[in-house]
Amino acid sequence: MDLFSRSWTALRAAVAGLAAEDFERPSGCAGWLVRDLVCHLVIDAQDVLITLATPADTAPTVDAVTYWRLVGPATGEDPLDALIPRLAAAYGDPGLLAFHLDDVGSAAGRAAVLADPAARVGTRGEVLTVGDYLSAYVLEWTLHHLDLIARLPSAAGPPAETLAAARGALERIAGAPFPAAFTDRDALLVGTGRRAPTGAERAALGGLAARLPLVLG
Repeated sequence: MDLFSRSWTALRAAVAGLAAEDFERPSGCAGWLVRDLVCHLVIDAQDVLITLATPADTAPTVDAVTYWRLVGPATGEDPLDALIPRLAAAYGDPGLLAFHLDDVGSAAGRAAVLADPAARVGTRGEVLTVGDYLSAYVLEWTLHHLDLIARLPSAAGPPAETLAAARGALERIAGAPFPAAFTDRDALLVGTGRRAPTGAERAALGGLAARLPLVLG
């Protein structure tokens, strides 16, 4: 839960530090501007609040790793993915979008701190503990932090400890470690297809290279 708070706080601080013109830059999410990504984060924060307020009394069906499903690359046909750019554009003033994220995001952060890690919650037709749910979101926040700053080289990146935790989660999803020579950031970018591996990296990946990218849904 501490890593959830650190990753979420760092991501929201990075958004708060954006200049107005930064919202119109491309993000690391293919086809999305930074403003679209921030709008997606608002929806993510709402999902956290909804899930933490959806108790379950049955046994967990997934954990922090199996919560994530491997899906095909985005095609642009998903209705929610198509809706997000329109929602983001409707804000007009990027300051309003940043304010909404701070408002809803702060509430999600407080709810996470107050939640019982052993409690069980329901989401996406599955049941898992609060601790596992929040641990799963460390990967989400860290990847989206990298997406946010993809074209903003002077912006602060994710904390080192959350990068390491996210890499560990992705390795468990992959069922194999990334080469030790990969930085945590490169393992996440290459592993999820946000960056193509170099020839040397592909060679170092060995058999794992054929299973990449890992597209999470």
